[in-house]
Amino acid sequence: MRIWLNQLIFRLKFNIVKEFIDIIIRELKRIRKEPVVYGIIFLAPVFSFFLIASIFKTGVPRDLPVGIVDLDASSLSRKAARMVDATPIAKINKNYISLLEAREAIEHGEVAAVLYFPKGTERNILRGQQSSIVLYVNNANVIKGSLLSSGIQKTIQTLSTGIKIQTRLKTGESEKEALAKTMPVKINSELLSNPFLNYSYFITFVLFPVMLVLFSMFATIYAIGSEFHNGTTIEWMQTAGDSIVIGLTGKLLLYTLFNCATAMFMNYVLFKIIGAPLHGSMATLFLSELLLIFSYQSMAIILVALTANLRLSLSLASAYSLLGVTYAGFSFPISAMPAAGKFFSRIFPISYWIESFVCQSLRAAPLADSFIYFFYLGFFIILGIFFLPRLKYISFNKNYWGKI
Repeated sequence: MRIWLNQLIFRLKFNIVKEFIDIIIRELKRIRKEPVVYGIIFLAPVFSFFLIASIFKTGVPRDLPVGIVDLDASSLSRKAARMVDATPIAKINKNYISLLEAREAIEHGEVAAVLYFPKGTERNILRGQQSSIVLYVNNANVIKGSLLSSGIQKTIQTLSTGIKIQTRLKTGESEKEALAKTMPVKINSELLSNPFLNYSYFITFVLFPVMLVLFSMFATIYAIGSEFHNGTTIEWMQTAGDSIVIGLTGKLLLYTLFNCATAMFMNYVLFKIIGAPLHGSMATLFLSELLLIFSYQSMAIILVALTANLRLSLSLASAYSLLGVTYAGFSFPISAMPAAGKFFSRIFPISYWIESFVCQSLRAAPLADSFIYFFYLGFFIILGIFFLPRLKYISFNKNYWGKI
């Protein structure tokens, strides 16, 4: 009896391994016949990484066009204009004779901001009277407008502080006394996670993973959905010995390996080419990316199981992936969202993964801080398992074959 059981177990193991290998060989043949798969799993992500890296390679916006309306025409206004032009964020490119002309330039996109010096600015300052220098900023692009406004205001404040100190020195005060009275309170700010204020770190940390999960979902959906489209689901199941687990595992193994290679390439571009800081563990970082890939593959399986429609599943996958960017909490914190927004943010695996990724890359947080997010990602992976019976059922149902 014991020998018979051992032989049975051996045959079962042999059949499982054989079916698993047969599925892999079958998928390799399908990939060779469909060049579009190469674009989905390799060419498109790599191209998107290089495109994003080239767009944001400077890190922060520089030399944004700024116009001048100088009705004062004094040495002070010219000095202020030179100081603004010397900042990395701004470049004085044109002088306007009136605010009306400058406003038209802003509306037509010729300049991003206008610096206005009213007549009598220097005279009022020399008399000890308060005078205003007005800055008009096109804030249609919030980040660009905020950076430009902040940079110019700091420059004008520096000029104003210098004038106050010079005025006090002329009254006989020492340099130390003049500085203490001009700036009685000094703010010492320490930027912990991104001390370079590098916009590239912010945007690439979001867009790179989005490209990874987007094409990971596309590849998974295309691999499974094309079986329904071509009406070959029964052949697929028979090759797997009617086991949906073997059929899916063998089919998705190659795509998962490609996605893992893409994730490693993404890390190389981020930390070697762009130069983003990595203060934590690369092994933990890659483990989180592996779980992220599995979680989005699981969501792709759910979409195909629910729709059995290749085109509809791809459309839903793109919407689901891109909505995750909005609710990931990177540009707008989840803690500040209303209750509905907080709840909605938690249906996207990337919202958990971003926290783990930032912990290991920017914050230098302990490894234990990332493990809780692994648990949440595991929930999305397990969720897809509950839809495997549904996927197997529609695979044998001819009513779902041939759908686009």
